[in-house]
Amino acid sequence: MILISVSQNGFTQEEVKADYTPETDKERGKRFRDECYLEELAQREGYKKCKDIFDGHTKGMTKDQLSNWKKIFKEKMNPEDKAEWKGYKCPKVFSPEMAGAFRKSRPESCVPYGELMEENLKTSQAEKAYLKACGYFFSPTKYKKNEKNKQKQLYRLKEYGCVTGPMSKKYDLVGFPKCSSARLLGCVRLSNLYIGKEELDKSKFFMQRSCDGGMNESCEQLRSKAEESNLIYYTSVLLIGFVVFLITNLMFQKESQFQAGDQLDEMDSKDEADKHGIVLKYSRPMFKRYVSPIVSSMKQKKKIREKYKHPLAGAGLSEYLTPEDFFSFKLFLILGFPILFMAIRTFLEESWPLTLVPVVAIVGFFYPDIWVKGKMEQRQLGVLSGMPFAVDMLALSVEAGLDFIAAMSKVVEKAKPGPLVEEFEILIKEIKIGSSRAEALRNMAWRVNSMEVSSFCATLIAADSVGASIGPILKSLSDEIRQKASSEVEKKGATAATKILFPMLFLITPAVFIIVAAPMALGFMNR
Repeated sequence: MILISVSQNGFTQEEVKADYTPETDKERGKRFRDECYLEELAQREGYKKCKDIFDGHTKGMTKDQLSNWKKIFKEKMNPEDKAEWKGYKCPKVFSPEMAGAFRKSRPESCVPYGELMEENLKTSQAEKAYLKACGYFFSPTKYKKNEKNKQKQLYRLKEYGCVTGPMSKKYDLVGFPKCSSARLLGCVRLSNLYIGKEELDKSKFFMQRSCDGGMNESCEQLRSKAEESNLIYYTSVLLIGFVVFLITNLMFQKESQFQAGDQLDEMDSKDEADKHGIVLKYSRPMFKRYVSPIVSSMKQKKKIREKYKHPLAGAGLSEYLTPEDFFSFKLFLILGFPILFMAIRTFLEESWPLTLVPVVAIVGFFYPDIWVKGKMEQRQLGVLSGMPFAVDMLALSVEAGLDFIAAMSKVVEKAKPGPLVEEFEILIKEIKIGSSRAEALRNMAWRVNSMEVSSFCATLIAADSVGASIGPILKSLSDEIRQKASSEVEKKGATAATKILFPMLFLITPAVFIIVAAPMALGFMNR
């Protein structure tokens, strides 16, 4: 509502009162449509063609004759001109007095008008609006055809279109309007519209035009799509080649070999599979069936065995995975991790770039190494934590009159299950099947690869070689191990204060400061 008081000098600020009423969607749509003026090109060019026909037939007429031009025009016009006159709808759109009746459109308004049309599912109108906003009123083939077409293309481009840097350079278009960011946005919208219509070539063309105009987002999108296309292509070729190789190789494998392997796998307990993690649990049947036979037939299998034998023994996986199986596990995850990545991406409906697929494949190849290293460190800690009790009990058992094997069997029986107990069981088995005590102890030190265990094994080997009684030696070893364990705990306790300093500094201190200082700051601001 507007209340206006008019004075002699006009409106005064105190006398004008108005309630602001925003545009409705209908009003805004009408304004955008009028500013966009989609019919501008057709009407202007129709008028120009009609005027050319009119000028050709009224040449030499006097003013009096021109005042009655319609009658004379009809009498003088031949059938061909009449058909052309009607074809351009000249009787409706033309009169000699309307030369200055055309208004200039605002192409930037065509973008919001096109968006409104898209919302209302009027795709053809939206396409026309975006095309006018984008300003590509140019045809390279017609431009190069002849001089008449060239001039026509240049006129259209200058009056209604705009040029980008590469386009201006390619066709030597000097003095033509440059495409603004608002008009380039029309190219982006048009590109997205063509994607929905599955016209990918047109979509790429208009996205490239917006990139040429200086829209970095369009350039990044084009680059990303190109990388994704190349990546999908090369990945598909590699996967097809790998699958063909697998199928060809497996055609010559004996089925009985796999049946025997399946029977042996059934003997593995489910607890053993669960103990080593979900990745290995669900990957093992696949890579043992399809990849391990190929790795086992490789010429480099000896190097593979030497490289991974020690890490697998240190992690306690020797009975569950062979070195060939472990390398097959690594190769399998090169495909397994990307497949899992794509499945998660599809399920979550995320737009993660496909350029991450090679990174995920590399992570898949190196993941087993990281996992085994973690298992080794965890196992070493388990062995060290169980040593004080095991060595104490071993010393008591030997002093009570048991021999070394019987004393170690007693430790296995009474101690809690753990890595050290498993190592003692392996040591007893090796001695029972014919290995010497020294050889079995060296194997144990090699598997665990720990300073404390190596010292323990070396002391027992030295005592065994000179024939000394191991009871007092085990007792002194027990005291030494307990002292080391105690000092290790004190060391960790001493470093805890330093480690907690950073969390306190960055997490706890700011919270305390806010609680203490915030009331004072608020009180100061209120005063």
